[in-house]
Amino acid sequence: MRRHRGDRIIVAMTLLLLFAGLIIIYAIGPMRANFLNATYGGDISENHFFIRQLINVILSIVAFVIAYKIPYEKMRKWGKWVLILGIVLSAGLWVLAKVGSGLAKCELGACRWINIGSFGSLQPAEFLKLGLLMYLAQLAASRKAEGSINKSDFWLPAGVASIVSLFFVIVVQKDLGTGVVLIAIILGTIFASGVELKRFALVLGAILIAGVGVIVTSPHRVERVKTFFNGDGADTYHIENAMIAIGTGGLTGVGVGNSVQATGYLPESINDSVFAVMGETFGFLGLGLVVMIFVILLTRVMRVAELADGMEQRLMAVGVFSWIMVQMSVNVMAMTGLIPLTGITLPLLSYGGTSMMFVTVALGITFQLSCYTKREKEMKQAKFSNSHLKKRRLNEDSRSRRR
Repeated sequence: MRRHRGDRIIVAMTLLLLFAGLIIIYAIGPMRANFLNATYGGDISENHFFIRQLINVILSIVAFVIAYKIPYEKMRKWGKWVLILGIVLSAGLWVLAKVGSGLAKCELGACRWINIGSFGSLQPAEFLKLGLLMYLAQLAASRKAEGSINKSDFWLPAGVASIVSLFFVIVVQKDLGTGVVLIAIILGTIFASGVELKRFALVLGAILIAGVGVIVTSPHRVERVKTFFNGDGADTYHIENAMIAIGTGGLTGVGVGNSVQATGYLPESINDSVFAVMGETFGFLGLGLVVMIFVILLTRVMRVAELADGMEQRLMAVGVFSWIMVQMSVNVMAMTGLIPLTGITLPLLSYGGTSMMFVTVALGITFQLSCYTKREKEMKQAKFSNSHLKKRRLNEDSRSRRR
């Protein structure tokens, strides 16, 4: 396939989201710093979070460019190594937390980050997202070509990789939100590979049963479900303040720097709750614009999957679509009370470096793949030719029957 101009809308939408996230962190960063200083007696600068986020955005753009520039044929070989690195880091984090090392960053009873000094922290789960996606796409494509996609040659290694990844994220790191994103990547990739529907249904059923088991055996997750249905529980405060933030914003918002909820009322205002703060700051119109940008971006990613020249490239694009779509949807629905509260960042908008960087790497790969897609004009011509050929064969068959 000859290289052609890539889908620049993917680049434009990615940059718009990064810029929007930078604006909201600039608006609420000083409030977050003042709150932490007053609560814990620290001395954090008012520009601390904005400067760190600016660095994160610059590094993420660099990561996007690198992922775009490195030929996918070379990059695809790294998939299993990224996955193995994610598993090793997750296992190392588990050990560090068990021995009480300061290298393990733990909050609210969950250890999900590895401290790396002045550079901040590293989240192993993000390595698992990208690594598992690349590994499954390559494995499924090769088994599809060999005709063994419905045999143990595919299901055994795919199952082991998926179960190990989900175990570390959901059970060890107690991160059900990220676990849901991993499940979306797994199911999206497997379904798009063309496996038998009955096998896919069995996998889906097994995941649903395991998901219920994970929830009912975890007191804090049971509490969140009760809060969602009864409107009374430990997470009621968080949900109510998120709704207050969005409601206060009205149609056009209270303006940059005028958020009340970001001063300490709304937990995790610069991370998981950034969507609610954006609603307060920019109003319903601002939130609508953000959602529209996500929809345009996801539509273009799905277009890459539709026009991809090879099965592996198609599965990569489908996996990226599943990743961003589910992560965005879960965050937005949790902040608007449509599903039980779960901790997960809003892609490209929430404060943080690891999540943002890996999402931009995934989008950089997708942008590179968009440079090698089939032309829509050629596909339409091929479809027309195929339909014309079928009609011709039908006419010939009918003539032969008459004779």
